[in-house]
Amino acid sequence: MVIKQIKKVSAILSALLAIQVHIRMPNSPLQPEASKPYFLYLLYAALAVFVVSYLLSFFVKPVDKKLESTGPLLAGGVLLLNIVNIVCSKLALLPVLFFPSLDRVFGVYVNDWELLLKCIGSSGKLLLIGFSIGAVIGFGTGILVGFNKKAAYWFNPFVKIIGPIPATSWSPLVLSLFATSYQAAVFMIALSVWFPITVMTSNGIANVQQTYFEVADTLGAGKFWKIFRVGIPAALPSVFLGFFYATTGSFVTLVTAEMFGCKLGIGWYLNWQKSMMLYANVYAGLILLAVLCNLIITLLFKVKDRLLNWQKGVIKW
Repeated sequence: MVIKQIKKVSAILSALLAIQVHIRMPNSPLQPEASKPYFLYLLYAALAVFVVSYLLSFFVKPVDKKLESTGPLLAGGVLLLNIVNIVCSKLALLPVLFFPSLDRVFGVYVNDWELLLKCIGSSGKLLLIGFSIGAVIGFGTGILVGFNKKAAYWFNPFVKIIGPIPATSWSPLVLSLFATSYQAAVFMIALSVWFPITVMTSNGIANVQQTYFEVADTLGAGKFWKIFRVGIPAALPSVFLGFFYATTGSFVTLVTAEMFGCKLGIGWYLNWQKSMMLYANVYAGLILLAVLCNLIITLLFKVKDRLLNWQKGVIKW
């Protein structure tokens, strides 16, 4: 019982420690001052959430279980930020040009929020177009290769040669082939999505037990019925793995692709801020990118757990 309570209050204690350190330890004179203590504001907000969650845990059982399991992890995250704050802001042990204070990093979200929202919208549109094209073609190719031996004979060498090459490596070629850099970016994202979905879909179909198809034949099922009602549903776990791999790959390609002539987007923002030597903005963009990628993958896992309830918890995120 005591250990349980320690786990539940660990995040509160960690936040209180970080607040005390931020208030009582002066910033290094080498570190440029932020306009406001934005990191301190973030700590106050986090502390309020932790306290409210702790109080609710006495009345709401799901909150109690969630807080017990995630409390130490949240405490560790706050402790890590506290250490970064001490090293970069309070002691300035690292070059201040490349390692700005957390106040300046989190202040970017307040001062640049309009531009960041536009960048999120632009990157989201580009990612959606490229991902959709790559997913549709990859899923179709995977089905074709998985169910048709002749197609597998001709397509597999192409997939094995072209697929493993990073999509960003094609940038010199695609920039000369497409009329605009935006079209080139869409192509590179689609290519990065196409390969993992094709491979995992075809492998999933190839590993479906033959007895499933034999039973379907016995019941008089036709070819398309066996494909869409037997083969594809049985291969869905592998298909979802392909989508997860494709999501992470698409984000890497997105950032690189937006650096080649795009006029807006998170990748463009990172490249622009880096050229301006504004590393606080660069770190803010990287944090934003990580959060967005995490949210999309979490959403995919929710969809997977909903469609494949019998596999819930087998692969966790």
